[in-house]
Amino acid sequence: MSKNQFNYVNLLLIMLVVLITVFPLVYVKGADFGGADGKAQEAIIELHPEYKPWFNNIWETPSGEVESLLFTLQGAMGAGFVCYYLGYLRGKKSQKECKPDAPN
Repeated sequence: MSKNQFNYVNLLLIMLVVLITVFPLVYVKGADFGGADGKAQEAIIELHPEYKPWFNNIWETPSGEVESLLFTLQGAMGAGFVCYYLGYLRGKKSQKECKPDAPN
């Protein structure tokens, strides 16, 4: 793939991500973008009102912002790990291509 095609594909992917992100916010007015946890809790209460949780949280976050921060950090660390591993594999592959007579 030439550098010009590579830049075009990257630009196209960035535009697609922006479109996927903005579309629901613009065209779905008044929608509740709640998480799956709240919906699951509502469904459990509706189906089995006598249900009691098996255990309680060990630590309750001080606010929703702290909870969002921890969730974001967890996602960033996971993405960092995946990207590092993919880069490692790519580097290993390119190293083999440079030295075809090297042992594995």
